[in-house]
Amino acid sequence: MQQFDVIVVGGGAAGIGAARTLSDAGKAVLLVEADTRLGGRARTEHVDGMTLDLGAGWLHSAEHNPWVEIAALHGFTLDRTLPRWRDQWREIGFSQAEQRDAGKAYDAFESRLRQDPPPGDRAGAALVPNSAWSVWIDTISGFVNGVDTAKLSIADYLAYEDAATETDWRVPAGYGALVGAQASGLRTALATPVTEIDRSGTRLKLQTPRGTLEAEQAIVTVSTDILARGDITMDGHDEVLHAAAALPLGLADKLFLAIDQGADELEANAHLLGDPRNAITASYTLRPFGRPVIEAMFGGEGAREMAARGLQGAADFAIEELCALLGGKWRRRLRLLAGSAWSRETHIRGGYSHALPGRAAARRVLANPVDPRIRIAGEACSATEFSTVHGAYKTGVAAARALLG
Repeated sequence: MQQFDVIVVGGGAAGIGAARTLSDAGKAVLLVEADTRLGGRARTEHVDGMTLDLGAGWLHSAEHNPWVEIAALHGFTLDRTLPRWRDQWREIGFSQAEQRDAGKAYDAFESRLRQDPPPGDRAGAALVPNSAWSVWIDTISGFVNGVDTAKLSIADYLAYEDAATETDWRVPAGYGALVGAQASGLRTALATPVTEIDRSGTRLKLQTPRGTLEAEQAIVTVSTDILARGDITMDGHDEVLHAAAALPLGLADKLFLAIDQGADELEANAHLLGDPRNAITASYTLRPFGRPVIEAMFGGEGAREMAARGLQGAADFAIEELCALLGGKWRRRLRLLAGSAWSRETHIRGGYSHALPGRAAARRVLANPVDPRIRIAGEACSATEFSTVHGAYKTGVAAARALLG
């Protein structure tokens, strides 16, 4: 039976942050990951000579994002070009006047959340009935939160908004690659899902299909959907598992289309929203980093619809939506490169967490240890930086430091 000081379950940003901190402190630590790769929801693929981030792609709130310093440590260059999500390139399909009206509607919606919140902590209750822009607000929520406002806690939404900045940078070599680089030198076990943590003895016993692992302490960093499903049995942790269920994963997926002809006709890093009046739509970044590619993001209901259609079906949808904006000639110029379907990732099951109405406090419950030998970390445990790679990483470091004492 293999024995360690600490076993970290889950090889995403939180797990890597925890394992790195423990290893640097001289602990015998094993990082155990159910998948065949590290990185979790930060995943970089190399396709057609380009690095494509199929998961996390932006270093949000760069002013207090530890990955900025980590990038410098590992020699990764950062692109400080800010996103242009609020600007519709050339006003195609979304005029300046419409953008102003939509922006005013969103500002009024957020003002109501802050100054006159509806009872029940349900963000969607603050939408104006029959407003021309309510669907657009829900679409934006789908991109940001992975879910529409009807399923979103007001308190949770505002906690993130109040902590975030608008300084978002990217990693040309891939955010997922950067996350993986931080795991360099760590002892890892891939394709090793943990199915049970037995805490009945003086040492913890972790059951896996490859045998039993034993440790003094453990940090669990798997997604809330995995916890809530009971994929890992942890006796005595019912309250924690119920908290995980109150923090389900929303959905946000990406699609990359190669531009085989006419790339110079599109402005690099420009943005288009497919259809501001339809929740089933995508947010498009044209030629990110100046590359001959269009990056599409689907969120919330749009992401669920695309997951049902499959990758090629989603690509067909995106190409048709782009043709409606750019012209029919683009139909023969675009082809599918790669895409994600996070709801189908067996060991993750979705995008990033959101608190259900009335359940924002579940984040604190999730992070509060039942057994002093076991800590839970991950983006869902962050009080204000959930849904981000840096939020996940910080919780992993904090959990490790708590065990170190």
